[in-house]
Amino acid sequence: MASESDQTSSTSANDSPDQTSSTSSNNGPPVNKIEPLKLPTFEEIRGQEMWNNCAVRSVFSGVLGGLGIFMGLFLGALDNPLMQEQMTARQQFIYTAKQMGSRSWGSAKAFAIMGLIFSGVECAVEKARAKHDTTNTAVAGCVTGGTLSARAHLQPKI
Repeated sequence: MASESDQTSSTSANDSPDQTSSTSSNNGPPVNKIEPLKLPTFEEIRGQEMWNNCAVRSVFSGVLGGLGIFMGLFLGALDNPLMQEQMTARQQFIYTAKQMGSRSWGSAKAFAIMGLIFSGVECAVEKARAKHDTTNTAVAGCVTGGTLSARAHLQPKI
């Protein structure tokens, strides 16, 4: 009779490894199912190789930086004319539309250039150092800021 109870307990414990028993007869830790390792597909490998190219990263960031057009539209809409009391509603609308257009174009260019320079420098520094850390980001930020200030002909004020 003891052999029958041993057989039933051994078969119930080996029925499925992912089911855990909450009875006190199970003294070990619950058994978890281990999932198999998934290898990347050919398309995923190609995409990763393409994204590791610094030129692709820079152009992509520059294009997405062009979305700064929405920032310009928002800021242009908030710009009030100086002679608001003397302008008709139509004149105020035309003035605001012109401001939105000029601000959106300027913001789009600025964000695109910032994104292009920053991502290009960050990628180049990362490849040169063979490390992916915050130092790359800090160096890229410094170079981007210096490039934009030199481009704007700003001199440091002492």
